Parts: sequence; C-alpha cells; structure tokens
Amino acid sequence: MANKVRKQTDPKRVMRAARKSRIRKKIVLQRGLIARLVVFRSNRFLYAQVIDDAKGTTYVQANTKEKEFGTPKSRKNIEAAKALGALIGRRAKDKGVERVLFDRNGYDYHGRVKALADGAREAGLDF
Repeated sequence: MANKVRKQTDPKRVMRAARKSRIRKKIVLQRGLIARLVVFRSNRFLYAQVIDDAKGTTYVQANTKEKEFGTPKSRKNIEAAKALGALIGRRAKDKGVERVLFDRNGYDYHGRVKALADGAREAGLDF
C-alpha cells in the first residue's frame, strides 16, 4: 500500500496506514534482535509467519488454507484464528524461537488478530 493519502482514499485505508506506520516505528527499534510474528488477514484466510529481519529469512509460516490445518467449519472465524496461533506457536518453538515481536500489520488488536495472538501465547511464544 502506498504511503500517499489522497482525497479519494477510503478512510479505513487511511487509518490502517497510519496505524501501520506507528507500529513499524516501534518494530524498527528492535529489528534484528528479536524475530517478529507477522499477521495478514484476508477476507477468506489468515496468514502468519515468523521472520528474522537480521538474516532476512522466514523461520516458519502457517495459514488457514493448509491441509495440516484441518477442516473446521470456517477458516476465517475466531476459532480458526486461535488454532492458527497455536499452530504457528508450535512450529516456532520447534525451530527454537522463544520470543517474538507481534506485528499486527496495521490491524486493530481485537477479533481474529487478538485470537491469533492468544493462541500463540498459549502455545508458548513470549511477546
């Protein structure tokens, strides 16, 4: 998403861009010291990945359209987000990642994003 905000830009996009830049400023201070857990939320699926910015590599990733995720009733509700958080937490622990920064990518911290974070915490990740 471009950083330019025009008169015709949707207000929701403007607010998300502002939140994203505020979050990014805080994350940049810790870049390279701690891996970060990035969340992307589409209309159909949820995606999460643990990234090491110092090396420029992705440790683990998970999303709700994987076959390993199973077949819940819906792949985009809060229960699916919590299960995805638990899955990404287990995979990160297996790779040796104990502590992460939570990059919510400009999304509000409630609903599916919060459920994903709670699932990852229950799996043993430290935020």
